[in-house]
Amino acid sequence: MSLQKSATVVASIVAAILVIIKLVVGILSGSAAVLASAIDSILDIAVSMFNYFAISKAEKAPTEKFNYGLGKIEALAAVIEGTIITISGLFIFYKGVINIIQHKQIAYLGSSIFVMIASIILTGALVIFLNYVYKKTNNMVIKSDALHYKTDLFSNSAVLASLAIIYFTQWHWIDGVFGIAIAIYIIKEAFELIKEGTLMLLDVALDEEIVDNIKKIITSQPEVTDFHYLRSRRSGDTNFVDVHVVFTPEISLMDAHRVSDKIEDEIKKLDPTSNWHITIHLDPYDDSPHGEDH
Repeated sequence: MSLQKSATVVASIVAAILVIIKLVVGILSGSAAVLASAIDSILDIAVSMFNYFAISKAEKAPTEKFNYGLGKIEALAAVIEGTIITISGLFIFYKGVINIIQHKQIAYLGSSIFVMIASIILTGALVIFLNYVYKKTNNMVIKSDALHYKTDLFSNSAVLASLAIIYFTQWHWIDGVFGIAIAIYIIKEAFELIKEGTLMLLDVALDEEIVDNIKKIITSQPEVTDFHYLRSRRSGDTNFVDVHVVFTPEISLMDAHRVSDKIEDEIKKLDPTSNWHITIHLDPYDDSPHGEDH
């Protein structure tokens, strides 16, 4: 089992443990924040299981039907996960408002505080592990999962703070206020996740810094007179680059091929953690339309 798939299994197990303890205490205490956190953990299980499926599909080799593989399923998973997080945030917002309006009293404060401390410890350890896996694999699904549990860590801390305030002051309306604040934060983070996944699905170009460095690598070769039709995109853990490189008509095919190999090797060094699929078309003259942007 790959490291990224193992990470989704670990995340599912942790989420299941959190669901059990949060759901029991949330129902008994009546806390909107604790109950919302429990529901969010239920969604975490579904998301982590979906992520396992997405990674399994994305890791498969290209086929006759899918010539470039299924790397974009990771972006699709990020969009779906972001949507789920948004729904969770909206529900938490709703419960917070209701608790304020109805002046909901929180019971079993001691047990609730203990549960949230345990949740913070487990979630914190999971976030550290997922970030480690992301740095090793550069997998977008793992990145989205890490972000998801990072928002959980923030929300769990906020819930603990609200319970502590209620314990010492008996200001039960604080539970609703913290629930609303958590919801706003979660929705904001989810929007960024959906945006990133959508951009990948739409074949957004690689980061501007990487593209600029690619241009510098191409123009640094003395045998290259010009280039055009530079295109880039990312799918899963693979960066795709296509470019037409112009040489003089007199250069031999062997020499032109040697230069293009050198360009490919230098480009791959820009991001060693990712796979690269580079296609260089060799031109004996500039065949781009006049004024074609590099």
